[in-house]
Amino acid sequence: MSTAGKNLVTLGICVRNAETTLKDALDSIVDQDFPYELMEIVFVESHSEDGTLSIISDYISRMDIKAKVFHAKREGVGSARNLVVNNAGGDYIVWVDGDQILTKDFVRKQFEFMQRNPTVGIAGGTHGIFDGENLVLNLELIPKIIDHVRSDNRKSFLWKTEKLPGTGGSIYRVRAIKEVNGFDEDLKLVGEDMDAAKKIKDAGWLISRNDAVFYERHGGMSDLKALWNKYFWYGYGNHILYRKRRDLFSLPRMVPPAGFIAGFLYSLIAYKLIGRKIVFLLPFHFAFKITAWFLGFVKGQIG
Repeated sequence: MSTAGKNLVTLGICVRNAETTLKDALDSIVDQDFPYELMEIVFVESHSEDGTLSIISDYISRMDIKAKVFHAKREGVGSARNLVVNNAGGDYIVWVDGDQILTKDFVRKQFEFMQRNPTVGIAGGTHGIFDGENLVLNLELIPKIIDHVRSDNRKSFLWKTEKLPGTGGSIYRVRAIKEVNGFDEDLKLVGEDMDAAKKIKDAGWLISRNDAVFYERHGGMSDLKALWNKYFWYGYGNHILYRKRRDLFSLPRMVPPAGFIAGFLYSLIAYKLIGRKIVFLLPFHFAFKITAWFLGFVKGQIG
């Protein structure tokens, strides 16, 4: 594909109230070893009530990377992501959440992978573990690393279909996401990424993973209350996706006892991989967050 006169890579950043983490995310973008002239950033800011917008403005004034800023109405995450897709000047979109940190070679590795694999529509990067960070966050990240290692295994412990990458830390081929008419704007809360990945896969594109490493703070998650709130929200939001794509869910696996079993299975693999005893807390971690997810989902169904 010709890239003459185009930015090769668009970094899509959809944020709201991200002032506590956004600076680190933007610093990691500025630190990339990929040529600045071959990147652009498309920000979509959704009526933040903190200093998010001022941080964006400050970085734009100091960066040598071309940037565009859009202010989304409260129409939901699907609409925000489509603002990025429709205004992307690159052949690829690397999605960066406001609480993520990219390793120095992240964009370059993602770009080179897609160039080598023209039939891939989406490629997810690999989660890194924060040394010395809080226990709750690392327990949340360990299973994601295992999913990457086991990426040749088509089935997830929790979902009955193929494991589908989220947007954050993934690279999308612009042609692929436009071919399926972008993100579903009716998915206003969560699940727009899984839906888009499934549409892209059904259109004949491959979904893959690569070894570009990024770190994810999950909004600064530091305790059980934050974990509960996050998964209650996921469950509540996913009731909308469930009505559209029941094939993406296996509800019997989304109840607390199933969560405990899944966590136990993950802990066995995790101990072989990293040899840290904290992994044996995974059954309790999973049971806790799946309980929150399930109750949020039930509230969404009956609300």
